[in-house]
Amino acid sequence: MAHVLIVDDERDLAELIDFNLRGAGFSTRLAFTGEAALAAAREQSPDVVLLDLMLPDLSGIEVCRHLRANSQLRDVLIVMLTAKSEEGDRIRGFEVGADDYVVKPFSVRELVLRLKAILRRSAAPKDSTPPLALGPLRLDVTAHRFYVDGQETSLTALEFRLMEHLMARLGRVQTREQLLEEVWGLSSALETRTIDTHVMRLRDKLGSARALLETVRGVGYRIVDPAAG
Repeated sequence: MAHVLIVDDERDLAELIDFNLRGAGFSTRLAFTGEAALAAAREQSPDVVLLDLMLPDLSGIEVCRHLRANSQLRDVLIVMLTAKSEEGDRIRGFEVGADDYVVKPFSVRELVLRLKAILRRSAAPKDSTPPLALGPLRLDVTAHRFYVDGQETSLTALEFRLMEHLMARLGRVQTREQLLEEVWGLSSALETRTIDTHVMRLRDKLGSARALLETVRGVGYRIVDPAAG
């Protein structure tokens, strides 16, 4: 049973999410402030934190930073909940380590599906999976580490999964629909605007290899071999 920490100062919404997650088989805990969320996470490490961006004390961004800085909590999955839909807010969340981003108002059913998908991905067995290497890039699936020019680069769980998916399909264009279904674990009928933001943030982290992650306009994305052509 996955444990979810729900952090939102809108009590009615938090309790609605809590009711639905418990009905879907999750264990849950509620926190209505940033400080309460950090205390709850230290007391019982969650599998996922549903984190509102706007809290009465610490912002969701600050809570996310604190979680990622804690050696015991840095690998917790973080899904941000917010009423803000601007791209800049999504980017800020991903910059500090959020794994996904859900804009209010949202479908509770879709939220449950997102949580199940992200947990399913994180729990997938990776034993004896050989590292993927391409030019200056090296992705160690088993150890969950990523390197650019020999230097380790921190990726969020979704960024890592996205990079693994693209590197394993070298040179093959992956459409948004394919990425939604195979990386996000969502039906392509459920539209999300986070793919482009994730790709942009991932490309920034590739440094000297950023050109290897290509956008195929009107189609999708691919990783190309620097030795080709």
